[in-house]
Formats: sequence, structure tokens, C-alpha cells
Amino acid sequence: MGEIADPVQFKEEGNKHFQAGEIDKAIECYTKAIKSCKDKKALAVIYRNRSACFLKKVRIIYTLQAYIKPIIFLHEFNSMCSIDVDAADIKALYRRCQALEKLGKLDMAFKDVQRCATLEPKNKTFLETLRRLGADIQQKLKTTFSTDSRVQNMFDILFSDESDKEKQEKAANNLIVLAREDAGAERIFQNNGVPLLVQLIDTGKPEMILAAIRTLSGMCTGHRARATAIIHTVGISKLCSIMAVDNEEIVLATANLFQCVYDSLSGGDKRNYGKEEALVLDSSKDLKDILLALLEMIASKKVSGHGRDQALNLLTKNVPRKDKKNTDNSKGLFTIDHGLKKILKVCGQVPDLPDQLPLTENTQLIASVLLNKLYDDMRCDPERDHFRDTCDEYIKSKFDPNDMDRNIHAINTLSGILQGPFDVGNVLAGRQGVMEMMVALCGSEREVDQLVAVEALIHASTKTSKASFFISNGVTLLKDMYKKTKNEKIKIRALVGLCKLGSAGGDDYSMRQFAEGSTEKLAKQCRKWLCNPTLDVRTRKWAVEGLAYLTNDADVKDDFVEDEAALRAMFELAKSKDKTILYAVACTLVNCTNSYDKKEIIPEMVQLAKFSKQHVPEQHPKDKKDFIERRVKRLLKAGVTSALAVMVKADNSILTDQTKEMLARVFLALAEDIKDRGTIVAQGGGRALLPLALEGTDKGKIKASHALAKIAAVSNPEIAFPAERIYEVVRPLVSLLNTERDGLENFEALLGLTNLAALNDKLRVKILKEKALPEIENYMFEEHDQIRQAATECMCNLVSCKEVQDRYLEDGNDKLKLLVLLCGEDDVQLQRAAAGALAMLTAAQKKLAVKITKVTGQWLEIIQRLCIHDNPEIQHRGLVTVFNMLDADEQLAKKLIECELLEILTYVAKLEDNPKKQDAINAARACLSRAMDTGLIKPFSN
Repeated sequence: MGEIADPVQFKEEGNKHFQAGEIDKAIECYTKAIKSCKDKKALAVIYRNRSACFLKKVRIIYTLQAYIKPIIFLHEFNSMCSIDVDAADIKALYRRCQALEKLGKLDMAFKDVQRCATLEPKNKTFLETLRRLGADIQQKLKTTFSTDSRVQNMFDILFSDESDKEKQEKAANNLIVLAREDAGAERIFQNNGVPLLVQLIDTGKPEMILAAIRTLSGMCTGHRARATAIIHTVGISKLCSIMAVDNEEIVLATANLFQCVYDSLSGGDKRNYGKEEALVLDSSKDLKDILLALLEMIASKKVSGHGRDQALNLLTKNVPRKDKKNTDNSKGLFTIDHGLKKILKVCGQVPDLPDQLPLTENTQLIASVLLNKLYDDMRCDPERDHFRDTCDEYIKSKFDPNDMDRNIHAINTLSGILQGPFDVGNVLAGRQGVMEMMVALCGSEREVDQLVAVEALIHASTKTSKASFFISNGVTLLKDMYKKTKNEKIKIRALVGLCKLGSAGGDDYSMRQFAEGSTEKLAKQCRKWLCNPTLDVRTRKWAVEGLAYLTNDADVKDDFVEDEAALRAMFELAKSKDKTILYAVACTLVNCTNSYDKKEIIPEMVQLAKFSKQHVPEQHPKDKKDFIERRVKRLLKAGVTSALAVMVKADNSILTDQTKEMLARVFLALAEDIKDRGTIVAQGGGRALLPLALEGTDKGKIKASHALAKIAAVSNPEIAFPAERIYEVVRPLVSLLNTERDGLENFEALLGLTNLAALNDKLRVKILKEKALPEIENYMFEEHDQIRQAATECMCNLVSCKEVQDRYLEDGNDKLKLLVLLCGEDDVQLQRAAAGALAMLTAAQKKLAVKITKVTGQWLEIIQRLCIHDNPEIQHRGLVTVFNMLDADEQLAKKLIECELLEILTYVAKLEDNPKKQDAINAARACLSRAMDTGLIKPFSN
């Protein structure tokens, strides 16, 4: 069958496709119609129709070279053709105006609508568009010229030798601020901003470099096209060379720039650039080049310690999968193939030896964390085997009987693996020759050899259940070193190893590893070292490591918290630059507050265990509640909250999820007593808990959220969580409204949300957005009196929201019925909350005042009971509800006045003025006044 040759039929086919939403097919039909049409007027209509199709498909093409210059699609060309065919085709003119406006060509759009208005001067649409476009053009010109001139002026000041330092600093800050807004970033970009910023970097002045890097970060945040252009203009190698400098502030800023670029290139940019742009901006090569450059940095001697830390951090954050459900772990495999040996090299560095890579106190721990994350990212045994074999091969390659420096590098690398993927390290530690090498190092005369060996022994005995080989072989070595050495640094490390091995029983009193009193003596020695300012930080850190294990013993806990000098010394170390201590401090605090998970002891099971001669754990007398409470008070007095607040701010690579969970546990224990919560808030605890509640292990987030709930329930939220932080508290509290959480968590979360909902509409809307409303409603049905009361109080504070009112207005639910029935309960607090919600709802929605009479036959009796209640607050709320009902409907008002309620209102209204009951008296008088106004009752005449 041949094609339709008639342009009218083509046009009609196109119309059908357009109405069906099949735009491409419609364009095809209109194009065929244009080719076969000879009638100029008909042709103008077809062009106009095709232009409408293209208007729906309007896109802007971006290219790297001519980025930001829009290329107008054929829809504009079609409109032009249509207008050329019939110059007076107003529809075509106006359609082109719309297309031009969408493309940002406001001046051209203005000209078209101006012609339309000339042809039809009374058309309101044309006149309104003309006015709006005129205003938009003026605003755009004003903004563009002012922003362009500001950008140029800032660069002029920054490059001028005559500008004073204060002016240059101000210009640099203005540039950074401008770049954080999309419009400002765009203007900087268009005004040759990137090359000018590169020139700023090339000045070599730290303040200029910092300003340029921060401006570039703002420009590329969430914008893939600009991020790509920046990477290609500045160059990855140049950015790496900047991040390699020995200036922590510049290094951090550059790492942030890399992160912004990486986020934008890997999907952080949600803009729709169209298919054409996706072809031009293929980000996969750039992402791979960034990973390779970072891997190159971590093993380069030209890179500073801070630069190496940030390169490792960037890999930790961006390589492992964030969601294990995602099956693609190609980035992890790529990193292992190209960089595992480089990471192992960092782990093996011995700072006391010459010719080592520049490191900070935290570098090797960050490298261990990265190893652990990469190993966890493996999906199958062959991948894990490859990881382990690569590590094994690397360590073996370093063993050399004639070069002790290479040997200690190998053992130090093993230490790093033991702090990361322990299972891999444990297997490697059992390899032939490793233990012999440790024995040789322990017997060496060099201090550095002994230090490396003893630290490896300590890390190898971290998990006593999996380190039986080291427990049997390492104890003798550690004891010998502790007894024979006079070197304090080695002595303290040997002691920590013994502490680790001696704490295998945890807090089980019946499994004490040392003789009576020995544990306390070891702890006393650790406290002595901890308080010795003449010892270096690294050595004192090991004293805390020892306490982290020894404080499993309740006698040690009690002695430690009584030693305020030792507590303060530990807190000061926690605030120092060496963040490798955080885990040990967190462990010690968890032990001292007994905030670890405890196995529930079931009496029947204990009897059964004794009968079958199985071991039964025993609780130390000093691990009972009153001792724990006393220890918490001592910790608070010594300033534990401010130390925790500093610890939370540590770099995410060092502050692992496990450490975050422990800090959350400690916070929850500290917040147990309501009297201590004010102290926690005053020392920054409220702010510190927010990140712990949002990131980390599931258990850790719940613990932190519960601590937040305890604080929010009794404190003024505006003081506890100042400024915008108050809105961040909502999500953690809502997360506790779950049937999997225990009753206390539910209850305190509801109290916290009640407090927040009382503050302002913005917070109430935030609570609704977090989908808390259905959960709160469910808890209003709860059998537990306190939880039901808390949920009702929370609802009372939420009912002023329109969305909540709409839910009560919906047909087919029992929400209003429940509220009325709760008003009839005996619990005064519950009645008070329910009556308050009812009064507010009926004031806001007259339909609800009428709906009350339909939900239950008991409604009148319940309302009357409220109006004669002994509690003035409840009585007032009941009388307000009556007023709202009188005001809502004439028939309802008549019904209320004809029953016993009139007597109640008259009685209350006639009471003498009384400050305690005045609100209720006034409400009753208002009810009678309303009834008189509507003619339902008449005033007495003299």
C-alpha cells in the first residue's frame, strides 16, 4: 500500500499523534505535509503545528568548547518559516516567543510578543507577557552587568600589586561566596574565570591558592559540565601537586575540590543536559584518571603527610561500594590491582628510620582503614584470595636476613593489615618465618626493632578468640621484654600487650586473668605514664590502649574515674592532632559507663548451666547500678562531654563506624539522669550527637538518636540545637517511632517531637515530611498509658497544620472518634492533650465541629464532662470546643442549648472572677454571648 500523498491527510495524522503524546511521529507527519503542501496559508498552519512539537522537546546543547551557548533546535527554525510564509500569523509568532523564552533569549522573545501586541493590542495574554518579559530583561541586565563587573573587579584587586592585603582578602572571600550560588558560579565561568583562577594559584601565595581552590569547589559542586571543564583546564596532575604541599588548610581545600569534582562526575549532578551533552561529557575516563592520580600520590615521596592522608581519605570515601546491594565493585578491584602494594608500602613505613615517606600521626591508621574497606568490598572468595595473596607476596618480598630495615618494614606492614582486615593479617601472621622474625626483632639491641615487634604482637592479639597462636607464643616474649627493658617506650607497649591478653574474660568477674590485685597495679602504672608530660604523645597513647583493656575490670574502672588528673590527661590526648587514640579512648569510656551490650541472665538458664557444670558469668559488685551512676557523674565533672564533642569532629576515615557507635553508647549513658542533660547541652553534646545519629552502624544511630530524644524531651530545643541544627533533630527522633524499638525509645522520641512541634510551623511541617504522622497516630492506640499520652500530646501540637486537619476531615476513618473517646478517659494528662487537640481542630475546621456528633453516641456526655472538669485547663479546652460547635452550625447550636449544657454554661459564667479559672469562665461567657447573638437565648430583662 502506497504512502498518503495528501498534505491535509498528513497534517491530520500528525494532529492525532500529537494528541496521543507521540511527538516524534507527529513531527514526521508534519514534515511530510510541509514537503507536499503548496498552499501558503495551509503551510503556515503546518509549520506552526510542527513548531509546537519541537517546543515540547526543547533542549539546550552544551559542549566543552562553547559551553553555556545554547543552540536553538529546529522548533525555532520552523516557527520562523511559518512566520515567513504568513507574516501576520500571530499564533506562530507567540509560539516562537515561548520557545525563545524557554531558551533564555529574552530580548528576541520580547520582539516577537511586541509584534503580537501590535497586531492585537487588546489581547490580555500578549500584554501580560510583554510586561513580564520587559521586567525580566531589566532584572537580567541589572544582575548580569553588576555580577560581571563585580567578578572583573575582584580579579583586578587580586592581581594588583598595589591592593592592600585586607582588600585582597575581602575580594577573595567575595569570590568564594559568589561561586557557591549557581548564577554567580556561571558568571565567573563565563568571564574566563577558570584560567584566571589558575593564574591565582600560580602566584604561589597560600592565601591566593586557598581562595582559588575554594572558588573552583563552589563552581563545580553539582555541575558536571563545569566540573569537567575545570578538570581539563586546571589538570588533575596540577591539582595533585597542590594537594601534595605541606599546608594542611590548602590540602583540605584541594581534597574538598577533588570530592566536589568526583561527586559531580559520578552522578551528583542531577541536571538534564540532554543526550547530546552526554556524548560530549563522558566522565568515566576522568574518574579513572583521578583514581590513578590519587594512588600515585600515596606512595610518592614528594607528597606531604597531610596530602597523603587526604589522598587515602578520598579513596576510602569513593572506591568501596556505599550499598552492598550494588553488584558492581569494579572500582575496588581496579584500586587493588593498581594500588594495593602502594597502600601496603604506607602501612610499612617506620618513621624512626631514615628515607621514609612523609607521614602524619594518623597516616598509617587511615591506610589500615582503607585496606579494611577494600577487603569488605570483595564479593567472592577468589577476589579475597587475590587480596590476601598480594599482601602475602608483598611481605615475603621484604624479608631479608641481611637487611633489618627491610624486615621491620615487613613486620610493620603486617601490623597495618592486623589493624585493617584482621582475618587477612591473622593468616599472614601464622606464615612460616613471621614469628621467628618477631623473636629476632624482640632480641635486637635497636630500640626501633623492639618497638615494631612489640606493636605487631599487640595488634596480633586484638581478637583473642582468633589469636590463639600469638597468645601461646607472644605472652612469653612480652613478659620478657617488660621485665628486662629499661626503655619506657618499650616497657609500656609490652605492658599493653599483656593487658590485651589478660582481658580475655571481658567483664566476667569469674574469669580474671591475673592474680588478685595485679590488674589494679598494671592500671596504676598505665595512669602514671598517661599523666607523665615528659613522655611523647605516641607513648602516652599506649597507656590509654592499656586502660582500654584493663577497664574491663570494675576495680580498675572505679580507681580510674576517681583519678581526675588521669581522666583530664586522657581527654587532652583525645583532643590532640593524633587521632589514632580515639578508638582506645572510646573503648575506655564504654567500659567505665558499662554502656556495652550485656547478655540477659535468665535464672533458669543459670541453674541449668550450674547443674551441667558449665561456666556461668558473674557480675562484679562494682558493676551494679549505683556504682555506674557514680562513675558517670565523675566523668561529667572531669569534662567528658567537651572531649566527646571534639572526637566526633575527627576525620571520617579515623572515626570509623565502630568508634562512632561507642561514642553514641557513651552519650546515651551520660544522658540517663535527667539532671545531667543540661550539662551535656552546655558542653556541646547536643550538636555532637547529630552526626552520630545520622551516620554509622544501625545500632550506633539508634543509641545516638535515643540520647538526642532524652535531651529534646526535657531541654529547650532552641538552646540545645541552635539555628538550623534544630531541623536536623527531627529525622533521628522519627527513626525511633518503630515497633522494633523498645517502649522507652518510643516514649522519649514522642516527648522530643512534642517539644519540637510546639515551636513553629516550619518544624511541624518537617515532622510531617519525615512521615511521622501515621506512626504518631498508631501510638495513640497504644495500650501503654504513658506512650499513648505522649503521642496524644504530640498530636495536639501538630493539629494546627492544614495537612493534619485534612486527615481528620477525610471520611472513613476513626481519627476524630479516637480523639473524642480519649477526652473521656480518666488519665488527666491524656484528657488534657486530647481536649486541646479537639479545641484546636474545631476552631480551624467548622466541619469537624459538626462531625463530632456523628463519630460516637457518647459525644455529648464526654463534652459535658470536660466542661465541668476539676482541672481548669481541661475545663477551658472543653468550653472552647463548645464555643466552636455553637459557631459552626445553627442546628447543632440549637441542640446544644436545648440540653443540660446550657445549665453548665450558665453556672460557670456566673462564677466570680478567679485567676485560676478565669480562662474557663471567659469561655463560658463567650458561649452564652454567641447563643444570644444567634437568638437561641435571650438576656434577662429588668
